Amino acid sequence: MPVPLLDLRRQYAPLKDQFLAAIEEVCDSQALVLGPKTEAFERAVAEYVGVPHAIGVSSGTDAQLMILMALGVGPGDVVVTTPYTFFATAGCVARLGARPVFVDIDPATYNIDPERLGEVLSVTKNVKAIIPVHLFGQCADMERILNLGNIHGVPVIEDAAQALGARHPLGAAGAIGLAGYYSFYPTKNLGAFGDAGMVVCHDEALAAKLRSLRNHGMEPRYYHSMIGGNFRIDALQSAILSIKLPHLDEWSAARRKHAAYYRRAFEQRGVLDRLTFPAESFAVSGVPNHHIYNQFIIRVERRDLVRAALNKAGVGTEVYYPLPLHEQECFKYLGYRRGSFPESETAAHETLALPIFPELTEVEQEEVVYQLVTALG
Repeated sequence: MPVPLLDLRRQYAPLKDQFLAAIEEVCDSQALVLGPKTEAFERAVAEYVGVPHAIGVSSGTDAQLMILMALGVGPGDVVVTTPYTFFATAGCVARLGARPVFVDIDPATYNIDPERLGEVLSVTKNVKAIIPVHLFGQCADMERILNLGNIHGVPVIEDAAQALGARHPLGAAGAIGLAGYYSFYPTKNLGAFGDAGMVVCHDEALAAKLRSLRNHGMEPRYYHSMIGGNFRIDALQSAILSIKLPHLDEWSAARRKHAAYYRRAFEQRGVLDRLTFPAESFAVSGVPNHHIYNQFIIRVERRDLVRAALNKAGVGTEVYYPLPLHEQECFKYLGYRRGSFPESETAAHETLALPIFPELTEVEQEEVVYQLVTALG
């Protein structure tokens, strides 16, 4: 039985009438960029994560770029982050002429390793920001990371692109550091009908600067005190996301239920010597939504052979990410080499994403388990 990695049509179908009505309303209003729909969505997200300011933007990538611009990041500056993440995390740094400096990951969580981060910060000059990534829907160790930022006088910017709705003992993902950002790419737990993103922060002056930057640094109209960009969110995306947001916790709970099923099923089949489950760092603290499972990532030896067997059986899988950033062709100038970040490199060769979307059925999960156990031999 074929099992897709993701099927967005199942989420769309029960909400279709609401989506079409919202789209028609935006079309009739012809308020197509920013406007009342965006303002309402921004207020809803701000309330959801517990911050006073939320700024809707054109994508998660543009959200990060805009924050770095607001901080004045540029040539001669350093931004410290992880090499095991989506390209934009380091790409935005390089676009501004600054230098990404990488820190290896904790092999259990795939998030930046605070111990190694401290070592790098102690020997690196001109650090303008630290960007931990809440990868796959679980928060990084923000308490230790914030402490290091305070010691070294460096702001912490949260890459929560995959983690809207995740919680840490210190608060919501994205709402703990100086600023955080989310992606609403369609595959995210809260997905738009295209590209969209959001920045959240606590500081009023920073929020005002970000709102200006998303509109070419224009304030008031046709007067520009700084150079920004066209980072505005469309009203259509704001309307769609406003319909979806009230369902987000329910969808995240379904993902956690599916994750628990996988854990039980694989344990019962006695294959834990051949695969590794995702860690759940804050489960012991009783934190609600500690992991929202944007992806369910396992480790297996002979990953590519296992994946080929699953794909042949019709089970959708994905590899996030097959080549760490320090090994990418465009970042060769940074001077890293294979072996520089062994945990990231090992993860790139062993990790595999299984279907975890909220509407996945138990029958489909049974098929995933059966086919994976068969592939493991």
